[in-house]
Amino acid sequence: MPSNIRDVVAEEFSSVNHFIVDQLHSNVELVENIGHYIINAGGKRMRPLLVLLSARACFPESATPENAIKLAAVIEFIHTATLLHDDVVDMSAMRRGRPTANEQWNNPSSVLVGDFMYSRAFQVLVGLDNMEIMKVIADTTNTIAEGEVLQLLNKHRTDITEAEYQRVIEDKTAVLFAAASECGAIVAGCPQEQRESLRLAGLHLGMAFQLVDDALDYDGDAEALGKNVGDDLAEGKPTLPLIHAMANCSGEEAELIRQCVSKGGSDHLHDVIRIIKDSGALAYTRERAHAEAEAARQQLSTLSDSAYRQALYDMCELAVARIS
Repeated sequence: MPSNIRDVVAEEFSSVNHFIVDQLHSNVELVENIGHYIINAGGKRMRPLLVLLSARACFPESATPENAIKLAAVIEFIHTATLLHDDVVDMSAMRRGRPTANEQWNNPSSVLVGDFMYSRAFQVLVGLDNMEIMKVIADTTNTIAEGEVLQLLNKHRTDITEAEYQRVIEDKTAVLFAAASECGAIVAGCPQEQRESLRLAGLHLGMAFQLVDDALDYDGDAEALGKNVGDDLAEGKPTLPLIHAMANCSGEEAELIRQCVSKGGSDHLHDVIRIIKDSGALAYTRERAHAEAEAARQQLSTLSDSAYRQALYDMCELAVARIS
């Protein structure tokens, strides 16, 4: 995350990081070990940053609401819990350039510490004493769980539609971005119109972010990604580059992709990457990501001009810069 985006909330961002570390305390050593391992692995901290910037964008002249720090930590704990669970479900071995928690320890430990992260998030959330925020977060975590199940059901499917794919990435990824920006608005006491604009901006930003991730799985490198290229194909995940390619390549090429998705594995990864690029599927996925980022910017245009709104604009640019 470029420092200029964080600069406008640098003090608050630092407070969030300190609060997260403090809240990792547990009487069980393994919980702390895995918690610190994944929290300290890096990451962009986009979601907690969204909370802070959204809270300040509503009332640029006001101080950051005290509860925004805790709320930002709640969002990061939920995100961390989903990562721990995802890596077990996907049998992933690498994240952010190093072994996943399940690879470093084991699957049961990773799942249970993910559960701890969820429960700690709700412990902090209860302390905020805000039922509006509680409802948004409760609904969001439920939707994320449904999205993860949908993605699991869609594995190895070769008949999935773009609409079905969009529902999955909205439910499993974009809704947490939306919750971060909306709850930032709630904690700041923003008017309903601004709250809805920020919610939608977060939703579109999350969609753009996931579309870029799915494109980079076929157009990135392992070192930059922090994970193996072609993981989605190996896991039999029919993401947008594959869906669009199957509909826009030759019958023989489409059959090859269908076989790869059905069976999983990376035996034909280089051929699939070539087909994705030649069919225009990669370019199409990029276009869809840019469209989502632009939709987010349009929602942000309803806010008054400030350094915080500009930082939110910059986050939209950052989301798609990796594939521009």
